[in-house]
Amino acid sequence: MSKNKFHISLQAVDDEVRLRHMTVDEALLKLDRYLNDAFMSGRYQVRVIHGKGAGTLREAVRRELSGHSLVKSFRPGGYGEGGAGVTMVELSDR
Repeated sequence: MSKNKFHISLQAVDDEVRLRHMTVDEALLKLDRYLNDAFMSGRYQVRVIHGKGAGTLREAVRRELSGHSLVKSFRPGGYGEGGAGVTMVELSDR
C-alpha cells in the first residue's frame, strides 16, 4: 500500500462548453464552472458555444469573460469555428 494518502485525479475536460437554450443565469453558472475545470486540466484555449439568436446570451457571456480572472483574452469565432454563435477564449497561464 502506498504511503501517500492523497490521490489527485484530473478528469479530461472538453475543449468546448455548450450554453445554447439556457437562461443567462444558468449559462453563466455553467460557464464559470467550466472555465475553472478547463484551467485546472491545463487547457489554454476553449470554445464557448452560445448560439446566434438575439444576442442576449452572447453579450452576457462576453461581459462575464471580460471580468473573469482565468481569462487572458477572447474573440468571436471565425470562419470554420462557429462564427457569431461561438466565442473563442484563451485562458490565463498562471
